[in-house]
Formats: sequence, C-alpha cells, structure tokens
Amino acid sequence: MIQIEALTYGYHGGIPLFEAFNWETQPGEAWAVLGPSGCGKTTLLYLIAGLRFPQAGRVLIDGNELKRPRPRSGLILQDYGLLPWASVRQNVALGLNVRRFYGPDGKHAPAEALPPANVDTWLKRLGIDAIAEKFPGQISGGQRQRTAIARTLALQPDLLLMDEPFSSLDAPTRESLQALTLEIKAEQNLSLVIVTHAIEEAAIMGRKILLLGQPPNRQAVVIDNPGSEHPAYRNSSEYLALCQQLRSRMEPARTMYATP
Repeated sequence: MIQIEALTYGYHGGIPLFEAFNWETQPGEAWAVLGPSGCGKTTLLYLIAGLRFPQAGRVLIDGNELKRPRPRSGLILQDYGLLPWASVRQNVALGLNVRRFYGPDGKHAPAEALPPANVDTWLKRLGIDAIAEKFPGQISGGQRQRTAIARTLALQPDLLLMDEPFSSLDAPTRESLQALTLEIKAEQNLSLVIVTHAIEEAAIMGRKILLLGQPPNRQAVVIDNPGSEHPAYRNSSEYLALCQQLRSRMEPARTMYATP
C-alpha cells in the first residue's frame, strides 16, 4: 500500500532525517514506527499523510504518488485536535461536514451525501454516545481520544495514521484504547501506521516494527512481530523478549543523543 522510494528529507540547516530511504508496506498491515526523539518518526507520518513532501524521491499509496493529502488516509494526532466550542457529536461529524462541502476527492462537491447514521454508529461503537452533547473540556482524556478516533473512522478511511495517540493517557485507559484500535483495525480491514517512542506500545500495536535511529536514516530496519495478533500476547514471554530486543537495539541511538 505504502511505497517510499529513495526518500530524502530534512529541515533547513540540519542533518537530513532520511537520505535515499526506501520502505514498503502491504494493505491491511499494522506497523509501529519506533525510535528516539528527533529521529524523524512524526516527519515520516506527515510525509505519508501528504502534509509534507520529499526533497528527493517520492511517496506512493496504492501506486499513486502523493501530491496532496489523500481523502482516504485518516490522521489522529497526540493532542486530539478537537474543537473546544463543539460538542462530541459535532466534533465527530466535523470531517463529514467538510467532505460534504468539498467532496470525497477534496475538491469537488459530492454526488450524494454520506449517510447521517454514520456519526451515531461511531459514537456508539467508541462508547461515547452517552456524552455526545458534552464539550471536550467536560470529558476525560480517554474520551477525547475516542472522539478523535470516531471522527476519523466516520470518514471510512483505508489507512489510519496515528501520532503517539495514547502517550498522555493513564496505563489502563491506554491499554484499553490500544486493544480497541486493533479490534477496529481488524473489523474494518484498515492499514495502520502508529508512531510511538514507547517500546511496550510498539510491541503491542505493530505486527511489524520500523525502527528508526540517529539521522540520517538510510535503511529501513524492520522487525517482525507475529505474536501481536494474539490477545494474551502482552503477558507472554515472547512479548518481554521482544521488548528487551528493541531496548537493546535502541540503546546505541540513545547513547548518541545523550548530552555529556
């Protein structure tokens, strides 16, 4: 589904984050992108989302080179991105209302409106129907994140991009939303790319893990994680072994970033 070919990208005056970098995913896969701060994780996500563009090389999704944001790619941010003056229901409906105005291709008016029941369906599926008329300031962090997820899923994406979406939540809420995200991913046959700096989260969320290191990243380091598909994986010895492996492989990068 995603093809990154000879990608070079960096910020002005700095070392390139990526240099002639290649990476490829298949439809329906769950990927976690893991690495230390400053290695390019979020930048890579924004490149896949069409919010930034390569300085060299190209990014393709389903064989089409990205020239602008793609309507069927859903992006969920760490800070939720909710409108504080809008209710939960209004926030979930926001993307649908924008799409009805611009059309599913982002430019033209649609031939027909999407079914209005879509909002209610996702409010109920995410367990936030009881707080639908409340405002973001009146609900918990977990409920705000559920609202952001519902808003994205209401647009019927086939690619879900998540930028450290659970990092500010307490452990029980974080684990609950991780499980819910993987459940919905399987139900909807979504492709998933989640950026995280947490080793334990990468080991749970990624069927495959892309490990980034000190820039410039020139080669995709991919770690297979087939056990993540099993509900009891979090309590298994395989999970603990993978976490230790990831910690060991990240240690050189952390050492390089450490200040004297």
